[in-house]
Amino acid sequence: MKKLLLLTTGGTIASVEGTNGLSPAVDANELLSFVSNMDNEYTMETVSLMNLDSTNMQPEDWVTMAEAVKDHYDAYDGFVITHGTDTMAYTAAALSYMLQNADKPIVITGSQIPITFQKTDAKKNIKDAIRFACEEVGGVYVVFDGRVIQGTRAIKLRTKSYDAFESINYPYIAFIHEDEVEYNKKIQSEKVPFTVDTSLCTDVLLLRLYPGLKPEMLDALGSMYKGIVIESYGSGGIPFEGRDLLHKINELVERGIVVVITTQCLEEGEDMSIYEVGRRINQELVTRSSNMNTEAIVPKLMWALGQSTDPKEVKRMMETPIAEDITIWPS
Repeated sequence: MKKLLLLTTGGTIASVEGTNGLSPAVDANELLSFVSNMDNEYTMETVSLMNLDSTNMQPEDWVTMAEAVKDHYDAYDGFVITHGTDTMAYTAAALSYMLQNADKPIVITGSQIPITFQKTDAKKNIKDAIRFACEEVGGVYVVFDGRVIQGTRAIKLRTKSYDAFESINYPYIAFIHEDEVEYNKKIQSEKVPFTVDTSLCTDVLLLRLYPGLKPEMLDALGSMYKGIVIESYGSGGIPFEGRDLLHKINELVERGIVVVITTQCLEEGEDMSIYEVGRRINQELVTRSSNMNTEAIVPKLMWALGQSTDPKEVKRMMETPIAEDITIWPS
């Protein structure tokens, strides 16, 4: 019989109507009572970590979650974390980097409609999350609408529909149908020691390019941040005619600011080797993101900057995939 721990953080799933709209109020034990009739062979205990709308979620709260898993890791076979949907993808990625090589499932879920409502997706999502937390797999996953997504590959695409999350640039790990888990491929486990490092540097900015952006703005940003993620166009080009952003970006990396180039396109990732607007970037110093999504890049950069102050080492960590970036499928 599996022994599971439910960690609750708030979110829509735990919300009730108030004078100013929906806000989290349901604690862990009450949340679990809505799915207490499940017929699975497991026991579950609960801890209410916080009761936040995930819009208010901060990196310090990621640390609280990671530390909770670490503190209870040896006592349980799997973990379910309930979370608001708006920043769930950021949290899933952050936990993936802080909790590396887990040999137990750490499953994050939530809902689009509160569990206290008559019509809700919350009960199904919690049941599915519990079901997957009983599996003999390790790592951080998002379970939502019957889909299992690698923790670093989830993106929220829809604000109201039950199928709010998609797996970007990576296959779904599995699908859950009632009590059955259907894997795309069986996950191969490797015996690597579980490590926890919650050191984060939050001096990170996300900047989305648009036509007309003033280059001078980058001068001010360089004194405020240690890392900047730039969502560029298409394959990862930077304008160098008219308003010359390329010159300013090269100046930033030469000053030791870690600059990560990604793309505003959701699928297929950047490739700065194709066009002149990409090749002109100093690729010896700038950090490439390959096909990572922004929700994973931002927390990975915070984590990497928390490990090292050397821009070259941060670049190496950012560009080197770890087990949490890609599920290991058997050959």
